Amino acid sequence: MKLNVKRTIIVGLAFMTISGFWQLYDFMIPLILKDVFQVSDTVSGFVMAIDNILALILMPLFGSLSDKVSTRYGKRMPFIAIGTIVTSFSMLLIPGAAQVKSLVLFVLGLGIVLLALAMYRSPAVALMPDITIKPLRSKANAIINLMGAVGGVIVLLIISFLGPEKYGYFASFFAVALFMLIPVLYMIYKIPENQWADEADILSNQLKITEDEEELISEDNEMLPEVKRSLTFFLLAIAFWFMGYNAVISAFSRYASHQINLTTAQAAMTLQIANVGAIASFIPIGALSSRIGRKKMIQIGVIVLTFAFFTAGFYDSFSPFMFGNFLLAGFGWAAINVNSLPMVLEMAKGSDTGRFTGLYYTFSMSAQVITPILSGFLFDIIGYKVLFPYASFFVALSFVMVLFVHHGDSKLTDYEEMNIEDVF
Repeated sequence: MKLNVKRTIIVGLAFMTISGFWQLYDFMIPLILKDVFQVSDTVSGFVMAIDNILALILMPLFGSLSDKVSTRYGKRMPFIAIGTIVTSFSMLLIPGAAQVKSLVLFVLGLGIVLLALAMYRSPAVALMPDITIKPLRSKANAIINLMGAVGGVIVLLIISFLGPEKYGYFASFFAVALFMLIPVLYMIYKIPENQWADEADILSNQLKITEDEEELISEDNEMLPEVKRSLTFFLLAIAFWFMGYNAVISAFSRYASHQINLTTAQAAMTLQIANVGAIASFIPIGALSSRIGRKKMIQIGVIVLTFAFFTAGFYDSFSPFMFGNFLLAGFGWAAINVNSLPMVLEMAKGSDTGRFTGLYYTFSMSAQVITPILSGFLFDIIGYKVLFPYASFFVALSFVMVLFVHHGDSKLTDYEEMNIEDVF
């Protein structure tokens, strides 16, 4: 049983462009709000939470809707194609608004972009499990997350070379718009979604993998109480580690500029180190997770991420050791992300992949609604020095939640166990 790496990479192009956009968004939008429109950190936190509020409402809706859609292009690809195209063009309104200092145009552009992204993020993530059988999803998710990290690296390089200090905001946004548009056009050309999904279903039936659903549901087709309990604690864990991690990612450009006096390029390079750590880790973590289990790998990742954030809070000014912190943070976040969505989907019936993907994002987005507002309020009251203690507290809290999770771990077949080294 081998993972089709080529197919997974092609499917991962969507996640690569989404991750690239969010790298741009988290880095540039707070700077535009503070430097162009001169809003407080609390107000900036509210604005940064808008995308998560929209995602909280729309992503489960579009995830469930894509479960029910049936077209000759597939269930997910129509959402991915339309959403990416709309995002690529409408995002150019944002730097245009910054250039003319029009808050109305800024809000309009931001609103269109966030609606388009919310429309296709769940379908884009659900495409991988649609074409991948359950035992291989951690390995496939490792590649998907690797693609996401590559997207983040590319966009941070774009910011480093085309940053606002030299070229204004438009150059970076235009380059990222092209970066999003070209891969999705390639996906439209290369992905026969219905064929790939049918092949995965046939293989699952041959290996009797779908019989695992009987362990998750009762006779009246409801989720068993013990499975629901595990799912609840795991979703809380997802919310807590996103509260910690997102606080750092969305506020680091301001923290770097105002707390430790870094330039835009230096701040981008520091974040780049986290992406390097993640990229180096994704494939080994995917293989190791199949050996020791998804839950243990997540727990290791949470411990490493907590340590990285906690110790980063001791620096009063920039130190080269901070690169080590972000390298560890990249590893920890990779260990968490490779396994978290597959654990949620392991507790889902095959027909509910989109809905459970939406459920995963409901909790991750809820956290990202709360954390910019809460952290922004603390920045106004205490200062940016609270960033890393805040982040480490919530990541540590997620570890406690994972202790109560007893379902969704790896379930390897004997055939896969014998061929584990052949997957990559």
